[in-house]
This record gives sequence, C-alpha cells and structure tokens, in this order.
Amino acid sequence: MGAEKDIIVAVELGSTAIRGIAGKREPDGTMRILAIAQEETNDSIRKGLVDNIDKTTQAISHVVKKINEELGISTKRVFMGLSGQSLRTLENKVPYQFAEKTLIDNKLIDQLKEINNGIVYPQAKIHDVIPQEYRIGNRYIQDPVGMQSEQIEARFINVVARNGMSENIERCVKNAGLEVADLFISPICLADSLLSANEKRSGCALVDIGADTTTISVYYSNLLRHLVVIPLGGNNVTTDISTKSIELGEAEQLKLKYGTAWHESEEEPDKNKIQISFDRTITEGELYNITEARYEEIIVNIWAHIEPYKDKLLSGILLTGGASKAKNLAKAITEYTQTDKQIRFAKGLPLNIKLASNIHIPEDSNLNTLMALLLKGDQNCVGEAPEATEVSPVAAEESTVEISPKEDEPTVLEGADSQQEEKPEEEKKPKKDGNVKKKIHNVFNVIKKMLTDPEEEEEEITDEN
Repeated sequence: MGAEKDIIVAVELGSTAIRGIAGKREPDGTMRILAIAQEETNDSIRKGLVDNIDKTTQAISHVVKKINEELGISTKRVFMGLSGQSLRTLENKVPYQFAEKTLIDNKLIDQLKEINNGIVYPQAKIHDVIPQEYRIGNRYIQDPVGMQSEQIEARFINVVARNGMSENIERCVKNAGLEVADLFISPICLADSLLSANEKRSGCALVDIGADTTTISVYYSNLLRHLVVIPLGGNNVTTDISTKSIELGEAEQLKLKYGTAWHESEEEPDKNKIQISFDRTITEGELYNITEARYEEIIVNIWAHIEPYKDKLLSGILLTGGASKAKNLAKAITEYTQTDKQIRFAKGLPLNIKLASNIHIPEDSNLNTLMALLLKGDQNCVGEAPEATEVSPVAAEESTVEISPKEDEPTVLEGADSQQEEKPEEEKKPKKDGNVKKKIHNVFNVIKKMLTDPEEEEEEITDEN
C-alpha cells in the first residue's frame, strides 16, 4: 500500500499487550482503520502503569514499525492514552462572595476556573477539569452567565493521577524515536466513543473490566460525575486458579473454558473432573467456586462506586473490556447488587468507525479503547517517507543525471571539505560519472600534445588542480 497523507496513529498501553492502530479520517467524518498491530507483553505495564521503561519502549517501537511496514509510511508522532490505578476524579468547590449583588460574566467564570486549576494535590497531577454546576442561592445552574447574585459557588471535577505517570509514557515514546502528539484520558475517550448523547444525558455507568484493572465512569446530565480505576481484573481470577499448583498459562485457559461469574446448574459439578497437567484433575465445582468468589469481589467494588448514583442511571450499566466476557456476568451483577438497572454489553464497532478492505476485527477482540483513542486524534502523525531514488533539492538543481542512493551515500557519510566546495560546478558533475571523467582526461592529454606554450600548460595544470 502506498503512503497516504493525514494518517492518525494511536497506541494503547495494555497490561497483556501494547497495541497500535492507524486510520484516516474520511470527508464524512468517519474514521477508516488502515492497520492494527500489537506486541504481547506481560511485564511492561502493571495495573495500567509503566512498570518497565525499556521493555515498554521496545514494544512501542516494534508496534509502530509493524504499522510503518504494512502501510509504507514513516510515523513521526503518536496519540497515547492515560489510564492506570491512580487515575480518579476529585470534586472541588470554589466559593466566591461579592460585596453587593453583581452581574456574573465570563471573566468571573474564568477566574473561578483559574482558582480551581491552581489547587495542588499531594503527589498527584491534574490532567483534566470538568466544570459541574454553579450554585447560586439554593439553585444549581450549569450556565450562570447573565445572572445576578451576592455569591456563587463553582463545582469542578478534577481528573488526577499520580505524579510521573504521564512523564513515564512520554519518556517511553521519546526513547522509541517518536513524539507524543497528545495524551488523552483513555476512559473519557472510551465513553465518548461508546456512549450516546442520550445515554450521557439520562445517566449511564460505563464499566471497563480489563486484565489488571477495572475502570468505572459515571455520567448524567451530559457530564462526567465520577471516574475511578480499581486494581482488580481478569488476571486476579487467573492467579486464584494458579494457587491450585497450576501454571499461569494453563490457569488462563481453564478460566476461559470453565470459569463463570455465576453458576446455577442443577447438576453436581463436583462429580465432573477436568484433566490438567501432570496427570492431575480438578473438578468443575472447584473452578466455579474460585471464579465466582473473585468476580463477586470485583462486582462488589464496582457497585460501591455506582450505588451513590443509581437513582440517576436511567440508561443502566454498559460493560466492556476483555474480562467482561466472563460467563453469566450480567446475572452475577444483578444477584450480588439486587439492582434492577439494565445491564448491557458493548458490541460491534464504535460509531464512526469503518474498516479498510484488508482489515478484519474478530468479534471477541478488545479494541474499543484503542479505537476510541484513534477517533480522538486530530492531526497527521506521518512524515514524508523518502523514495528509494530520492535526491536532495540541491543535487537535483545541480545535475539532471539521476543518482542512486548507493552513489550518494559516500558523499553523505564522508562530507565535503572546503577544497571540494570551492571547485567549479562543471568539475563536480563529471565526477559522478566515471565515463565522463575518462573522456575529459583524454581531451586534456590531446590538448597537452597540441599546445607548446608553457603559459597555457601552466594554466591547464592550474585548472586540473
């Protein structure tokens, strides 16, 4: 495939794999996916945080290289996502008292925002700010400009993460020879991709259950109200199974095949034995008990963050992420929380996503966050890829002779000294062609024989030098 312009490239740092994606925005606003690549890794990212800078750098470099080779491009910058265990929202209130009744204008609102942005959290950094309502008297207003009051209280949701999170990501990207085009808040991008305007308005909780972490985002009245990342995910279930002296890889396969979040079969699972390594067996009942117990813990922690907003969630709960595919998960949530909220799963491609003819995404893939980062990208990430026979503009102006890269290479590596720079242009050109140089040398010999004037011979030697 030939190089294209205005290609957007995004990279997601996952706990089990680092993935990259490239796409091109169509005139109708949709995004056409051109390439997807991934590098499996189990020891680079931990709980959503960069755990090993060198290995993360290598994985990013390999992923981008795969995309470059597939599309024939040269990626210069990438869009990245920020997530991880310490990512969360904190509410902040900024009160302001006037000496007398005052007309509220945009300048005052900007001042309140600046006061909020100046707050310092211990060992945490503000990465985004979502203004909430403004309280005037006993009323809560989203747009108070133009109203009169003696006091106002602004409420903000600050999205914070521990110090060093974003710096480590930027360092890995820089070490890979790339630039960070922008660093987005991954859960916010995911919500913008999966939740409709109606769901955000009527109230919805988005739960992304990954390998090491689970992210909960709560929306209502068109605004993000709560965001938190808890350190529990599908890998916890796998680890629990491995406590039965089972290797992690085999434990993962047992989880996928037999694991369940809720079991209500009338059969006696303890009678059904499963063959495992070294001629051992484990019963289905043992696996059910292990996986149910861990999923119950995950669900209880999820519900602790959703319950305060349950009366506002008219659109219910939307589940996504690799570990959300556990059997009977929706049933388990209903039973453990006794909620009557609708529980749905994100299926299919996000809105505004199209696939190139050579791209196939399996239904059980977990690329929603990666595609959400791609959709958020708003600038070209690709530089001009040099052609095999490309010459510099200066060389092209000096000569019409086509020069291959191999002939150009020694000049680039050795450089040009001052004497070569002072030589006339007419002498530079023939040196690039051995036959032309030979002809000129023969002509000089003929002239030497024909001319007997010593001054002319001296001029001739001077010209040669």
